[in-house]
Amino acid sequence: MTELEQKFLTLLKSALTSKASDIHITQGQAPAIRSSTGLSSFEQPPYSAEEMQAICQFMVSDPKQKAELSKYKDLDGSFEVKNLGRFRFNIYKSTSGYNCVLRVIPSKIPSLSELQLPKILEKISESPRGLVLVTGATGSGKSSTLAAMINHLNENSSIHILTVEDPVEYLHTSKKAKISQREIGRDTDSFAVALRSALRQDPDAILVGEMRDLETLDIALKASETGHLVFSTVHTNDAMKTIGRLISMFPPEEQAAARARLADNIQAIISQRLIQTHTNERVVAQEILVTNAGIAECIANEKRTSEIPSFIQKGKEVSGMQTFDQHLAELVQRKVISVETALANASNPTDFQRNLSFGGLSDIESNSSSLEQMQSTLSVESTIPEQDEPPSEDASLSADQILNSTAGSSPPPFKPPKPQTAINTAVKPATPPTTPPIPKPKVA
Repeated sequence: MTELEQKFLTLLKSALTSKASDIHITQGQAPAIRSSTGLSSFEQPPYSAEEMQAICQFMVSDPKQKAELSKYKDLDGSFEVKNLGRFRFNIYKSTSGYNCVLRVIPSKIPSLSELQLPKILEKISESPRGLVLVTGATGSGKSSTLAAMINHLNENSSIHILTVEDPVEYLHTSKKAKISQREIGRDTDSFAVALRSALRQDPDAILVGEMRDLETLDIALKASETGHLVFSTVHTNDAMKTIGRLISMFPPEEQAAARARLADNIQAIISQRLIQTHTNERVVAQEILVTNAGIAECIANEKRTSEIPSFIQKGKEVSGMQTFDQHLAELVQRKVISVETALANASNPTDFQRNLSFGGLSDIESNSSSLEQMQSTLSVESTIPEQDEPPSEDASLSADQILNSTAGSSPPPFKPPKPQTAINTAVKPATPPTTPPIPKPKVA
């Protein structure tokens, strides 16, 4: 093993040991590793131009790409180091020369339970047909979620699963299902070409690495329409933005028809974010949409699309749907993340804070003064008597009760009682006066 190989392998091993997600190698600079706490430099000498060229040659497996590497300004691929793991890479040119970023791919495919994902994903994975989309920003764990869903199918269904990826990340071994994995560039020319051929390869489920263009989306919808289950990813943050992005791929004159097709074929949209836990690890928070009659109508009708979040929120108990904020509240309740972290990542922090209080989570320790103030207000309001009940000796009338009791009638002139005169509680009190000052309600 050469000195450079030893240097490179040391970097890869350290990234795996520290559970890093990415490795940055820039010519003339010390390498860096991204973990849950951010990007940090790795104590290793910078890589020279010759070393970067050698590393790129090592990572690239295609003979044609190896021979013409200097012609490429950007190049995607993956490689495997025996007894160590797999890595996805992107090689790119910059002002400093050749650079590369490597994504660490665990050798063991995670299960849905290991990723702490909701049980509804098992049911979604087993859908007979339709389009299942996993969405989120780059680095949000979309590939891991899809791999876990495919692995669940592989272990539980006697079907043919075909994947088309750029590049292939997780390597699946056929278990109960038969799995065929194809890589763009090495095994096929493009997603569209591979999908067109896939319809003649007797698949039951198809994984498309990414919905990049209209042609790929159109063929994926055709596959769904012909009875196939199609998985894919989109770089969007939530269900509404995902639907908007897919519709915008079509020409304006075709968008109404596109809405109808999506409404008929979308089975589920799973949008996710990675949230830092108490232990400085990361956990997935997900918004999950499962199509029903109401959701389908919202997709098909542009004027009702804005109602989708409300349908998701109301569908938690019936169909397992959930909003981001509902999942964040659950993670707070399980003490996986703090209230402060949840508020920082909530879609609507104000509503989320209110839901925490009303949802029975107000006993969780929080430094949020507004949450404490809200709880105090709720405690005060709970002691005010009902409007149609007479006041007791331990409770005073509120301003609203006084106004309501006098509205719409002409009470007889009222003579204020003499000071220090006790009220006979056995006699129904007269209409309360409007002139004396209103005492503050007592807190129970």
